[in-house]
This record gives sequence, structure tokens and C-alpha cells, in this order.
Amino acid sequence: MCMVKLARSSGLTMWVLFSLWQNKIHFRKAGIYNENQKNIYVGCNYSGVHACFDCLRFRFGFQYRQRDQQQTGARRSKFRCKKNDSSAKTEEPVKETTLKIGAAAVPHAEILNFIKPKLLEQGVNLDVVVFDDEGQLNPALKEKQIDANYFQHVPYLDSVKTEQGYDFTVTTKVHVEPIGFYSDKIKSVDELKDGAQIGIPNNPSNEYRALVLLQEQGLIKLKDGLTTYEATPKDIVENPKNLKFVEADSATLPRALQDLEGAVINTNLILEAGIDPKSAVFRENANSPYANVIVVRTGDENREEIKKLDEALTSPEVKKFIEEKYGVAVAAAF
Repeated sequence: MCMVKLARSSGLTMWVLFSLWQNKIHFRKAGIYNENQKNIYVGCNYSGVHACFDCLRFRFGFQYRQRDQQQTGARRSKFRCKKNDSSAKTEEPVKETTLKIGAAAVPHAEILNFIKPKLLEQGVNLDVVVFDDEGQLNPALKEKQIDANYFQHVPYLDSVKTEQGYDFTVTTKVHVEPIGFYSDKIKSVDELKDGAQIGIPNNPSNEYRALVLLQEQGLIKLKDGLTTYEATPKDIVENPKNLKFVEADSATLPRALQDLEGAVINTNLILEAGIDPKSAVFRENANSPYANVIVVRTGDENREEIKKLDEALTSPEVKKFIEEKYGVAVAAAF
């Protein structure tokens, strides 16, 4: 705010003060005169040509007049000092919150990166951390290294949470990766030879899933009463082709195809290995119960940024992205 300061420092100024004193009653009405102060300040936007104070106009020649108090707000604001205008509103910047989520590389991290711009507009900075060893994603969540993870399905989580002491909550289902049987040597199930070596995942839930897939093709039969999503080759009661099962870490199975007749492999590992998912000899149907989910520590499911994450991941835009990018390899679960 610019200022015109009338001080008692010269003869001219003394004349001005005397003239103002004669009419100081008007200044009292204007609220700018104080007998306890030695100086009179007139604040303005016009370097002394006009005084603002809403009720006073100060012109050259030191003339003044009281302004009409009934003027409209638009006219009064013309001479108002902007610095003292408390009615001016400024927009508060959107408060940004960082949400750190651990994920498998494909398709999980790619889906998360797709929604990052949308979440940023809502004040959520999504920090996507890819874990090469997916086995570390749950421990990292438990130890609060990350806020959420996205790599697993519910049967897998159920198979490990009790033993590991995880107190986790699933917030939403995102996609299904139909598990499939892949081979470098055969093109149909009828070509499988007696005694062929078949690779299957060695973690409990995916091993059960692989064996169920082989059962659906009539290659084996599992014993009745398996209700915990867990099974091993020991639970096979019929094996007409005398298939030999090689239990291995899921991530190693794509590289082991050259040494096996075939293997049941998770789609995300197929994508990471650069194998065409359409080349599967057979695969699960779209009704698979193995939807990949967002998992958080129990109690965090009500955090506003988690809710925004879930909403973004289950949007029509994400469904279209999944369909166009992955085709038969990945299906939206919402």
C-alpha cells in the first residue's frame, strides 16, 4: 500500500495540518484521525491523487470531501487499498500425500503407473516400487516400508498370513491373470507323452491352482475334500499318463521350459519373460477366483488416499487399458 504522510516538518505541512485540524470532526468520522498520534497517514493506490479509506477522497490542493457511505460495493472497491482488502480470497493449493505401493512389474506396476496422473490431480502422489522378489512384498508391508501391495490373490494371502502373522486387509479386486500351460514342444494336450515332466509352482496356493487346471483337462484327479486352496502331487489319486511333476519357484518356470515338456505358469511371469500369452496350450477361464488384489495393513483401509487408489483402479478407464494392452492375458475383475 502506497502512503502519503503528512508530517510536522515544514511550514507548508503546518498549514496543511492547521487546515485539517479545523475540520478534524470529518476525519474522526472517517476513522483516520487520532489526537494521540503525531502523524496522519492516508493510504491509497493512486500515490496521493485519491485517498482510499472508503469515505474520503483526497485531491491535489489538499481539498477533501466526505464520500457517500451508501455507495455500491463496486464503486467503493475502486479506491480500496488492495493490501488491506481482507475479503480477497486465495485458492488453497491441494495438499499432496505420498502413497507408497509395492508391486510386481507386469502388469501390476504398469496398471499403477497408468493411474498416477489421475491420482496426482486428487492430491495423491503414487510412488510405485517394483520388487524383483515378490516374496518380500508382504514382509515389506508388515514392516511399514510400503503403504500397500499389489501382486497377490486371496488364496495365496490366506495360505501365508497365519504362519507369518500378517494382519492385513484386502481393499479391492483389480484383475485376474488366467494361469496357463505353456510348452516349447507341444501344441495340444493330446501330444503329451507318458511320463512327461511337467513344471508347477511350489508355493501352496499356486500349486493347488496348477493341479486343478491339469485336472480340468483330464490329465489327473485330486482327492476329494481339498477346501483350503492347498494341494501337492501327493494329493493326486489318478494320473493316467504317469506325469512327473517338477515343483519349482514360479519365477524360474519360464526359463525351464526348454528342459520340460511343459509348465503351468502365472501370466505376469509369462509377460515379463516376453512370451506371447496367446501361445498357451490351455488356460483358466475368466471365472477364476484368483483375482489380484490391493492389500493394506488392517486399519489403513479407511485412509482417504487408499480409497482414492481403489476408486482409480476400478474405473472404466483402467478396464479399457487392461483390455487393450493385455488382451487374453489379463482380465479386469470389477
